[in-house]
Amino acid sequence: MRRLQETLQQDKKILSIYFTAGYPNLEDTIPVLKSLEENGVDLVEIGLPFSDPLADGPTIQASSTEALKNGMSTSVLFDQLQNVRDHISIPLIIMGYFNPILQYGVEAFCEKCAEIGIDGLILPDLPLEEYNLHYKQLFEKHNLAVIFLITPQTSIERIHDIDKASKEFIYMVSSASTTGGTSGFSEKQESYFNKIEGLQLKSQQLVGFGINNSETFLKATSKAKGAIIGSAFISMLSKEGLQGIPSFVKQFK
Repeated sequence: MRRLQETLQQDKKILSIYFTAGYPNLEDTIPVLKSLEENGVDLVEIGLPFSDPLADGPTIQASSTEALKNGMSTSVLFDQLQNVRDHISIPLIIMGYFNPILQYGVEAFCEKCAEIGIDGLILPDLPLEEYNLHYKQLFEKHNLAVIFLITPQTSIERIHDIDKASKEFIYMVSSASTTGGTSGFSEKQESYFNKIEGLQLKSQQLVGFGINNSETFLKATSKAKGAIIGSAFISMLSKEGLQGIPSFVKQFK
């Protein structure tokens, strides 16, 4: 978590990129990570592909399907990341669904994350109540930050509960759609951004969903600490491959 804390304390807006492990090719996980760090990305979310996603839009779903066909699994990802801290220093978060973690074994999963140097987890289908009741101590024991999501439909009371439980940042979903389902921000979404800013939460927010160019990045980060880009990055990888990473990242820096 130290790496996350130091990154979030920096006096700048944070650019976080999501990519699907094992996509477009099984062995691309480490090369993608290296290129993202070399090109100035502040934080990376490594997507653990799952066959039955809840929040992923068609672009990320397709990349997950392809990654699974390529042979990606929890064990393969851990093997690929085994020595990642020898050459990657930016914070790394694994984003996925809880079912593969249950299949692997929650404690074994946490132990492996700690051994590798993973800083946190984003698990959209792990409710706050389940986390507090069954897993909080386990994740904290292994120094793993759990990042919770809020959406425009999240009640004020629950936002404060999530803020209280959060150790690092809150993933602020910009709309009720799936990833890649929107382009740009409406007045309604900007009103939502203002509402969250007005709550004066202790946890900083990174905005995700609907950010695909410099304009949407600037709008998202005008009221938040940073922004997360997923579907637009996956789309670029699909068209241009890894050689497109430098120019893609440059538009947000």
